[in-house]
Amino acid sequence: MGLVGSPITATFAHPRSLPTTFVPPINTMASSYKNRFPYSPLAPSSSLPWMPSTYYKTAAINPTLAPFSNDSQESLSCTKLPPISNRTTLCTRYSPDDWYRSILTSYKESETARRDAERLRANTSRLTHDKYQQTRTSQQESTKNLGERVRDIGFWKSELCYELDKMIGETNALMDVKNGLERALAQTEAPLQVSPECLLHREKRMGIDLVRDEVEEQLLAEVDVIRSCQERMWRSLEKAKAQLRSNRAAQHELEKDLANKQAAHRIDQKCHHLKNTSDGISYYRGVERVDATISVPESWAKFTDANILLSQRERAASAKLRDNIQSLLEVTGNEMRHQFNQANVAFTNRIAETANAKSKIQTHLAKTLQEIFQTEMSLETIRKCIRDQEPALQVAQTRLEKRTRRPNEELCRDTAQLRLVNEVHELDKTVQILQQQLRDTQDRLQVLVHTKSDLEHDLAIKANSLFIDQEKCLGMRKSFPSTARLLGCG
Repeated sequence: MGLVGSPITATFAHPRSLPTTFVPPINTMASSYKNRFPYSPLAPSSSLPWMPSTYYKTAAINPTLAPFSNDSQESLSCTKLPPISNRTTLCTRYSPDDWYRSILTSYKESETARRDAERLRANTSRLTHDKYQQTRTSQQESTKNLGERVRDIGFWKSELCYELDKMIGETNALMDVKNGLERALAQTEAPLQVSPECLLHREKRMGIDLVRDEVEEQLLAEVDVIRSCQERMWRSLEKAKAQLRSNRAAQHELEKDLANKQAAHRIDQKCHHLKNTSDGISYYRGVERVDATISVPESWAKFTDANILLSQRERAASAKLRDNIQSLLEVTGNEMRHQFNQANVAFTNRIAETANAKSKIQTHLAKTLQEIFQTEMSLETIRKCIRDQEPALQVAQTRLEKRTRRPNEELCRDTAQLRLVNEVHELDKTVQILQQQLRDTQDRLQVLVHTKSDLEHDLAIKANSLFIDQEKCLGMRKSFPSTARLLGCG
């Protein structure tokens, strides 16, 4: 077929040497595109170009141009095509093989698209059915779990109610015993007045008689017994109050746990009966991401079980405390009366001992006065001996002082010098021994004088002690309360 003009060189072709014939035959052109749509001729339009790239997307290849030479530039200038507006015939650039391949490609892609669509529909149907079954199974499992949860809460509710009734009864019984203990404790104030007053009177004893003797021990024991009874009552009373607080605390925990169980039972029961057709269901976006739980089933059951066990322990402790209080009220009166008799016996014995001690002190005082007189005579003898040593010491020291004035070589350490030095040392030592003996004798005299003063003071003390024990204490103890009053019956 003859050509009127020549087409422009394709921009996607690799640069190569220019042939003598610029346009190759159509049947030898290689397809450089992938046809995705069948060819349909368009009506001629003056606004559309004639190039096939208008309907088919060509491959974007950036050619690597070889360097131009002067010859090639000249050749191009010689073979330059005329403008498109001068062409009169359209040049076809595709072969029949290209056309058939394009159609086959379209068929294959259509079949692939249909197979993919069928497979997607089958997967969608299967997925829809599976998800429906999964949703129904999940909801049934949740409903079953909620039902089990409601039964668990109901069980623990019944346990809490039973234990709460037991705890209330025990608390009321302990309250009655506590009131009885308070009345018994008030009756112990009268017996406690006698013994402390005796102790206060005996505090007026003087000097050595302020001793922790048998009477003091028995009086203190009597006070200790009474106060011990009171303290045991007070401790039991405090224990009763503390136990009441513990009972009420355990009761409060039971009541709070029971109230929580009741509220949870109502909520879970309502949730258990909810269906897809129930009223009041709605969307709560993001609620599944909010984890407000603070326990797990094990810790939840352990918490309630711990509350019940705590209440049972407190009930057992409360019952034991009530028995202890009853036993305590029966023994305190006898203990106080027995100790009162023991204190009276100690008073009698102590009075006899004090009278005997007073007699012996008088004898020792007479002997001490005689020894003081003899010690004073010995002191005077020692002082006279010290005075007698002073002239001899003065003579020896004077001799030594005068011999220091000997001239030059006459200052000799001779036998006389050595003997004078020894004589001064001996006299000094003798005076020191006598002075030490004087001090020891003076100290001994001071001891004797102090002993004399103590003995005289002890005589006054013993007389005062006899008056306190015989006249004041024994006379006052005759008004000790009776056994019935000590038992709290009066």
